[in-house]
Amino acid sequence: MPLDDTTPMREYERAVRCFEARDYSGAARLLRPLVDAEPNQLGTRLLLARAYYHSAQLGRAETELRAVLEQDPAEAYAHLVLGRTLERRNRPVEAIRHLRLAEAMTGTGPADGPGRGAGRRPRGGPGA
Repeated sequence: MPLDDTTPMREYERAVRCFEARDYSGAARLLRPLVDAEPNQLGTRLLLARAYYHSAQLGRAETELRAVLEQDPAEAYAHLVLGRTLERRNRPVEAIRHLRLAEAMTGTGPADGPGRGAGRRPRGGPGA
């Protein structure tokens, strides 16, 4: 019997490779069906949000980050990326709340964040 190259884990691994290669749009295309199939996999949803953020799909990033925070309000990295997303959308008043929460939860300063080398990375993928 041939191996199925489209199992969720293989698709997730392909998406991670795209993300690591800075093909953020490609990563998002692979991650979207995985999140739709397993909406409670917060690590996958957070990676999708980051892919949207880095590909300047800020409305989609915001939607995914709010979904993560609805399920896990203590997810500091989601607060951080949401704050940065809102900054990029020129909504600084909304952004500051999330940035302050992330800072309080992690003890990191405002200079840390996506593309800045700091911050906790999301956990797990499909089945994690």
